[in-house]
Amino acid sequence: MERIYYAGDRFLTGTDLARALVEYAAALARQGSAGAIEIPVRHADGTVGVVNFLVGPASQLATESIDGEAGEEIQDEQLVARLRALTVELSPMHPVAQPSAVEPEGTSGYDWTDEV
Repeated sequence: MERIYYAGDRFLTGTDLARALVEYAAALARQGSAGAIEIPVRHADGTVGVVNFLVGPASQLATESIDGEAGEEIQDEQLVARLRALTVELSPMHPVAQPSAVEPEGTSGYDWTDEV
């Protein structure tokens, strides 16, 4: 479980959810953008609810790991996958090298010494 500190309050949620939220917030901040995302949380009375987090460049968001004192880990694999996909969309593009179309030496059939 992770405790999220946000806007002067704190919320319990699953480890994967909290980490994906922080990564998404960081990606938004790098872009100078903001976004809203609903995260399932466990309230003090043990019930599960949803908190809508507004994250971006000015977000003051922190998390900490806590022991299993708060009950069963909250999991939402689809939401974690969505957050990770949104984070990837915001990541800078990196060129990927493709195999060369140049023929290996000796296969072109052209004798370059003919022109010397």
